[in-house]
Amino acid sequence: MKITFLGTGTSQGVPMIACDCLICKSTDVRDKRLRSSLWIQEGSTSIVIDTGPDFRYQMLRADVQKLDAILLTHEHKDHIAGLDDIRAFNYVQQSPIDVYAHLRVQKALKREFKYIFDGPDVIGIPKINLHSISKKNNFSIHGITIVPIEALHYKLPVLGFRINDCTYITDAKTISVLEKKKIIGSKVLIINALQNEPHFSHFTLNEAIALSEEINPTMTFLTHVSHRMGKYVDIQKQLPPNVFLAYDGMSFTV
Repeated sequence: MKITFLGTGTSQGVPMIACDCLICKSTDVRDKRLRSSLWIQEGSTSIVIDTGPDFRYQMLRADVQKLDAILLTHEHKDHIAGLDDIRAFNYVQQSPIDVYAHLRVQKALKREFKYIFDGPDVIGIPKINLHSISKKNNFSIHGITIVPIEALHYKLPVLGFRINDCTYITDAKTISVLEKKKIIGSKVLIINALQNEPHFSHFTLNEAIALSEEINPTMTFLTHVSHRMGKYVDIQKQLPPNVFLAYDGMSFTV
């Protein structure tokens, strides 16, 4: 299974508009972060987690030629705003795209993209097959088992996903003991780490490292990183040997 980070930034991305801090002005490509998204390739199956505002460019940059399914973690704009651009895959593949989302998230999609679901069926409108998911039930995509894992983004429930030996969770601040049991045994943990300072709805760097130590995977990758975290070269030096600050375009095989 190949994992590629399509984006590793927070909702504003890095660099942030109108910011002249050292991180936003960095010339290191590893400090340039589009909104968080992940690409999973298992055999011939291609799955993307979240379609934020940068979705179109992420597909072009990673040269994604085929898309079988989209998993949505939650309904915030930095995770769904690019959904319209699946139209290209509809055209090339001549089929709808399967989108897996919680019922609450589906309601948001139908509100934000009303023309997809309630408008006239005209050429060019994205074609989507919606599938309902929740923390209660595993599901399968082309024989690949997906385990939904609930976390709280402040008070908003969001879904992470365990796919084989890799667990991906973003926008988390707390995870219940029961949901953590689903993560145990993962060889790879991908978790959000917004910044060093305390934040009400996201893990800090230290909180993410503490979760990594609790779960004890072979490798942990930190994503959903803001410009307040610091430069890649400086932060990576501070991390434990098996913890890595992810960057856009980074890929590995599980």
